[in-house]
Order: sequence, then structure tokens, then C-alpha cells
Amino acid sequence: MSIRPIKRLIESQPTIEGAGVRLRRGFGFGDTADFDPFLLFDDFRGDRPEDYLAGFPWHPHRGIETITYVLAGTVDHGDSLGNAGTISAGDVQWMTAGSGIIHQEMPKGDAAGRMHGFQLWANLPAALKMTAPRYQEVASADIPEVTDDDGTAVRVICGAFWGARGPVDGIAAEPQYLDVLVPPLVRKTLPVERTRHAFAYVFGGSGRFCNASEPLAVPTVAASWSGTAGPQRIGDRSLVVFDSGDELTVEAGEQGIRFLLVSGQPLQEPIAWYGPIVMNTQEQLRQAFAEYRAGTFLKHR
Repeated sequence: MSIRPIKRLIESQPTIEGAGVRLRRGFGFGDTADFDPFLLFDDFRGDRPEDYLAGFPWHPHRGIETITYVLAGTVDHGDSLGNAGTISAGDVQWMTAGSGIIHQEMPKGDAAGRMHGFQLWANLPAALKMTAPRYQEVASADIPEVTDDDGTAVRVICGAFWGARGPVDGIAAEPQYLDVLVPPLVRKTLPVERTRHAFAYVFGGSGRFCNASEPLAVPTVAASWSGTAGPQRIGDRSLVVFDSGDELTVEAGEQGIRFLLVSGQPLQEPIAWYGPIVMNTQEQLRQAFAEYRAGTFLKHR
């Protein structure tokens, strides 16, 4: 077995999306080869309603899947298939846009005005770009959580981990999507299949991802840059891109560490991408936008 070294460490960047939602972007709309089959990752959180209430009004998607995971507040959603509902803290919505869907997502804060969630985009392979759209909406109570003897707890949203399988299924990229909590000063090794691209996004506490031979002491240097990473402490809103290997080692700081661990099989296909539509060729992309303007975008109703 070999430990995955850190390939890149990225501080998520402030971005405005939708009708004016202030969020932090880990990656997206650039060179996403290191993340294949994933295209974009956003962290939207805040305690000022004016930063998120404008939401993401009606907009199209084609050729991708979007994964929304809510930690605080709620997100009201609706789409051109007639689906409508609300996802709350701990819930997940996995939308396969496929041949095309038009939807909206409108975040609302909790009683204290706090909103927190993540959105991840996964690419669809060429053979499934025009598949029928579908939703998988998963309540928090249906997401299994497994806890190891040292207190490490993992919510398994998608994929299999430690004998548990997440409720989201039938996803083209066969992703693994985990919410991991490692207690203070615990050093933990977690398996990740060698053939997958993998990244972690820290959103609570701090710690470091390291080689098995490195000492246990946690340094006090905060991570606030993008580049090759050594044994620096990695904190909130930092994204860690891993190189190849069979497992990763994380060592929690004094407050513990909580992070998303996401991996998937790379598609290694050409990408033609503009805004919310991702195809394989520029001609397919032009056709998609022409259909949207002509009112023939929706293939399944």
C-alpha cells in the first residue's frame, strides 16, 4: 500500500454566482484535468441573508450531474420536469441533467440566518450526455454514518466505505463522496482506490495530510496559498488535491478536522464547456445553446 502525497493545495476563492450569491470556489471553469470526472466545486455559506437569498434562479444544464449537500439552512428547488421540494441540513440532492433540464435553487437561512452547503459538478461520459434527466433526493436520516474505534466518523453519501454503502446510486463516474470527521490529534489512514482522482475539502478544524513516515507533531503554519504542499497545517476552506496511491493519511489538529473526501474514475474525454452546459465538442455546445434559444432544449418531459 502507498500513501497518496499532496499534489496541490488550493485556497478556495471568493466568487459571485447565480443572482448574486457570495460563495467560495475550490475549482472550476479552468483546467480541471486533476479533478476528472469532476468539473466544479463550490462552498456556499454565510450568516448574512443578503449574501445568499438571491439564489440561483431558473437556468439550464446539460451533460453533467450536480450534487448539492446542505449543512445549515435549506434550499428550495424546482425544475422543468415538475419536481419541487426543499432540502434541509444533512440532506443531499443529486441531479442528473443529462439531455437537458431547467431548474432553480433558492437557499434560505436557518433560524439564526446561517446558510451552508456545497455543490459539486460531475461530468457525464459522451455515451450518457443525452440520457434522460433524473433526481435523487436523499434525507439526512437515510445517509449511513460509520464510526471507528478512535472516534473517526464518516457519512457515506455515495459509494462504499467501511462496510456501508451510500444511498445515491447509478452514477456514471462511480464516485465516492464522504463527509469525514477525525477527532483531535488522531492520526487516520483512509483507503482510496488507486485508479481514482481524489480531493479533500476542509471545512472544519484543521490538520495535515502527510506521508506515513512523517512525525506526529502538527506545525502551526496556516495554509493560505496554492502550490506544492509539505507538512503544513491545512485549515478551513482549503482544498487538497492528491497524487496517486492506495490510501491517504490525515492527522487532526487540536480541534479535530472535518472534510469532504471525494474520488471518481477519470473519464479522459474531451470537454467543450460554457456556463452550465458541458459537452464533448464545440459543435455540440453550439447546438445546445441554439436549442435553448429556440425552445427545443428539453428532450424529456
